[in-house]
Amino acid sequence: MDRRAASPLPPLLVAVFINIAGFSLILPLLPFYGQVFGAAPHEIGLLFAAYSLGNVFGEIFWGRQSDIWGRRRVLVVTTLIAGLTYFAFAHAPGLWSAVLIRVVSGFFSGTLGVCTGFIADVSAPEKRAKTMGYFGAAFSLGFAFGPVLGGLLAGREVAAASFHLPIYAAGGLSLLASAWCALVLRDAVEPPGKGRALPRYSDAIRFVGGDALLLRLFVIGFFGIAAFASMEAIYGLWSEANFGWSARDLGLAFLAIGSGGLLAQLVLIGPLVARFGEARVIVMGLAVLALSMLLQPILRTPVSGVLLMGLLMTGHSLAFPTVGALLSRNTPAQRQGSTMGLLMASNAVGRIVAPPAFGLIYGHLGHDAPWYWGAVMIGLVSIVAMQTVRIHRQRSAEGIAATV
Repeated sequence: MDRRAASPLPPLLVAVFINIAGFSLILPLLPFYGQVFGAAPHEIGLLFAAYSLGNVFGEIFWGRQSDIWGRRRVLVVTTLIAGLTYFAFAHAPGLWSAVLIRVVSGFFSGTLGVCTGFIADVSAPEKRAKTMGYFGAAFSLGFAFGPVLGGLLAGREVAAASFHLPIYAAGGLSLLASAWCALVLRDAVEPPGKGRALPRYSDAIRFVGGDALLLRLFVIGFFGIAAFASMEAIYGLWSEANFGWSARDLGLAFLAIGSGGLLAQLVLIGPLVARFGEARVIVMGLAVLALSMLLQPILRTPVSGVLLMGLLMTGHSLAFPTVGALLSRNTPAQRQGSTMGLLMASNAVGRIVAPPAFGLIYGHLGHDAPWYWGAVMIGLVSIVAMQTVRIHRQRSAEGIAATV
């Protein structure tokens, strides 16, 4: 990595690690904290979905704002205010105020686009994929560390006081990230003072709808991420009902989830894509995802419950970053912004709609039903993914033929 890329990047990766650790710290707490308010399973799903709803608007707003203010200033402000929302969340007077606070928290945490913009600023195009791998590793490390800390700090009783300390810790980590960005992080380029244009989703919809490969990639992204987000939301309720787990036990189990993502990011995805190509790796990831869902209620042991969630994250981390990479490779440069923005929006809708829906399935069709429904959903999506292999192979062959 050249000097220009090496100097600013490590401070950003540290900031990403701290911020994601704070965000993920409360994930294992949500199913239990929701019970403090007497929330039904679908209402607990809303606590997960509310954050994603805020994220959608945050990613659009803060990405443009970072062009005007600079990446550093946006990260300082957003992580500061996000930290304050955690303290408000710890003392939410009721379920709907907690949901609203989660929306606000998601809005001020919608800065992954700002971070990737920073990476684009500091890395040459030919090194950007490798740099994004470092970003993914920092994200996965934070995701593995945060829930364990949250579980260890949580009390065993389902009472509001049991969750104050870990939620305070999440807020503290976010404030620490803000201070770190203010003191250490430096913008690599001067902000142009003009925000980027909003994605033209109408043009992107027409473009994607007219392309067989891109349309299938969108279907895979939407339903796959919807299923993953739903399993993440009901896992705490399911493990409590089957194993008697508390928030502390669930936090330790989340270590396997983060480790699965880290394994995929650092060890598996590069060699697999080099050997088999993106389209086949998507199929592999979906197969792993479906298998982990199907086996969860069949094996039904604490050990398998942890290992299969790690496998779930491995499959997710293989399939969906690869969907974005293949989409980008098959999209002209002038349509990259609107098409990738549409993909993010589509995936976000899946994360918003699906967790409450699967909460209803959990509550009305039985505790095991979400796993089977999720496995069937991914199985159907896998058929679409196999079509992408065929289409991509045909296009590659046509491209080679055209150059001969």
